[in-house]
Amino acid sequence: MSDRLEPGDVAPEFELLDADGAPVTLASLRGRRVILYFYPAAMTPGCTKESVDFQSNLAELEAAGVTVVGVSPDKPAKLAKFREKEGLTFPLLSDPDTEVLKAYGAYGEKKLYGKVVVGVIRSTFIIDAEGKVEKAYYNVKATGHVERLRRDLEL
Repeated sequence: MSDRLEPGDVAPEFELLDADGAPVTLASLRGRRVILYFYPAAMTPGCTKESVDFQSNLAELEAAGVTVVGVSPDKPAKLAKFREKEGLTFPLLSDPDTEVLKAYGAYGEKKLYGKVVVGVIRSTFIIDAEGKVEKAYYNVKATGHVERLRRDLEL
């Protein structure tokens, strides 16, 4: 398991494919604040709830200059199905090798139904316009998480 990021750290750069197979880099998002959230799997109940919650608050977040980006180990084709099924309009990025997940400390040991397993740790980062971590949230709950982010962003 990699180290966890802290506020003030430089957010690890990445290039990942989106749901359409187009490359997206963190550098391409500079100049705006970014909510980068990592979730275990598209089309599962918790991940759907979290993603739909981001979509429901997207207009307000974007009006405040915040870009929302979701990352999971799913392949682009599955992300495209998820996007279409749930009406998501923000980028969903594919990290099948979990390299970016690990760079952000969002992959490793976690408890699942009382057992220790290795997998995606539901995590969210607020990255400032210069590419530094403003806030890092690990082991977040899918429900109520976006509301907490809105409060922390003072929206």
